[in-house]
Amino acid sequence: MVDNAAKEHVSKKFDADLEEIRTLVLQMGGFVEEQIKNAVGALTDGNERMIEQIIDNDHRVNAMEIKIDELCSQVIVRRQPTAIDLRMIMTVINTITDLERIGDEAAKIARMAKLIYAADRMHMPRFVEIRHIATIAIDMLRKALDAFARLDPNASAEIVRQDEQVDEEFRSIIRHLVTFMMEDPRKISTAIEILFAAKAVERIGDHAKNMSEYIVYLVKGKDVRHVSADEIERTVSK
Repeated sequence: MVDNAAKEHVSKKFDADLEEIRTLVLQMGGFVEEQIKNAVGALTDGNERMIEQIIDNDHRVNAMEIKIDELCSQVIVRRQPTAIDLRMIMTVINTITDLERIGDEAAKIARMAKLIYAADRMHMPRFVEIRHIATIAIDMLRKALDAFARLDPNASAEIVRQDEQVDEEFRSIIRHLVTFMMEDPRKISTAIEILFAAKAVERIGDHAKNMSEYIVYLVKGKDVRHVSADEIERTVSK
């Protein structure tokens, strides 16, 4: 029979394992956020060294995901978590998947920048708009990571609304690029590369939104995917 001291030791070790995992998730999130900032900056100024660094760093993001995933698997096997602790593990697994995909999108932006500047085609429209939606997407990611750190679901509705704003800005960029291509067909290749970069930023917003919804699931036990911001607000207020 396990005595109280042994139970307390096991409980403290479990808490320490979860805290280590949470810390690693936040470190991964911070690294991915820096990747996005650098990628958008490289798209604007064509810094070749930075472009190559962002692309090379993508494997570090992948390695972070694998490490955290392995730790989560070990905790499930050793601790057999239940209720909210199991939801925490599931939230982490889903979150690092989205973070890894955000890292992929940052690398994609860098690759598009490499193509654009390699062809000496820097005098193109829409970089200002991409910086604008990237600012929103980065803010969404930062809020989602902060919500994860504080286990606070209240930011989710605001992040969902910001995602709608990013989607609208992306549609505006598409309209302008289509017009630009129609006016000068010689610019079609570069316009498509810029469109891919803008789409990558739009997907970053989607992933940040997903992350914020996982926090609602973690804290409230409610799946709020595919519901409105108003419905999320009602869920978190209960």
